[in-house]
Amino acid sequence: MMELAALITAFVTLFVVIDPIGLAPLFVALTAGESAARRRKIALTACGIGAGLLTLFGLLGEGLLGFVGISMPAFRIAGGILLFLTALDMLFERRKKRREDQAHEHDGDEADDPSVFPLATPLIAGPGALATMILLTGQSSDWEWVLAIHVVMLAVIGVTLVFFLAAGLIERALGPTGINVVTRLLGMLLAALSVQFVLDGLRAFGLQAI
Repeated sequence: MMELAALITAFVTLFVVIDPIGLAPLFVALTAGESAARRRKIALTACGIGAGLLTLFGLLGEGLLGFVGISMPAFRIAGGILLFLTALDMLFERRKKRREDQAHEHDGDEADDPSVFPLATPLIAGPGALATMILLTGQSSDWEWVLAIHVVMLAVIGVTLVFFLAAGLIERALGPTGINVVTRLLGMLLAALSVQFVLDGLRAFGLQAI
């Protein structure tokens, strides 16, 4: 029987990496001046494409690694380091600035649809999220585990969609200070989870004392 704790950890990891709370104000910026119907369409399209990309990497990512000769323990360590860098970005607000820069690239371009870029990728299905899907599905070859991880991923995408649809309300409720506090707390949590990925990778290499 699958451990509920492992699935909760998977949900938290994906939630922190995708960061729906941090994406909400950026969604507002990217869809400024759009009608409610247009915003809903952009939100649904972005989340759908993001989920598709994450599913693709969750199902085929480990096979691709094997094809190029990269072991799962090595990728787990590399993914943990990548997630740790993402956590540092969140703690020191570098991630927020980078995402805002990506959003500003589309300011004034009303004909451009932000649902594919930058919303679906790299904001939802970015390098960290794609690596996380490979890491999580690679923890077991059991199809039930792989299916469960994809269900968890879809749940996170569902939460992201809810945040997108309620982005204006959330931004007003939390305010800049509230969003900053939540982002830093999530960054601390992600830092701890990323270290665990590295330790798991080292243990898989045979360092049993870790």
